[in-house]
Amino acid sequence: MNMENIAEMKRRPTHPGEMLREDFLPDYELTRAELARALGVSRQSVNELLRERRALSPEMALRLGRLFGNSPEFWLNAQRAVDLWDAEQVIRKDVARIKPLAAM
Repeated sequence: MNMENIAEMKRRPTHPGEMLREDFLPDYELTRAELARALGVSRQSVNELLRERRALSPEMALRLGRLFGNSPEFWLNAQRAVDLWDAEQVIRKDVARIKPLAAM
């Protein structure tokens, strides 16, 4: 995803915590406490992620990928999209002033 793709997005990408909360927990009939136990982490860590108050770490991506049978990259890419979108909102004008270099 390059900056042009991010700039075109009108809404913030879906946070991995929302994906877990809205899709994975109901589909697997898991409570927050059960998810924390299955992942081997604290309920506080899970709760902060589900409430989108914590970014998904590479370590958590490894745990989630193993638990749900998908890849850590799936989870990290979701977090990366959110991080880039958030950063672009903050420094949009500064980035717009940068003149791209032309290769020789």
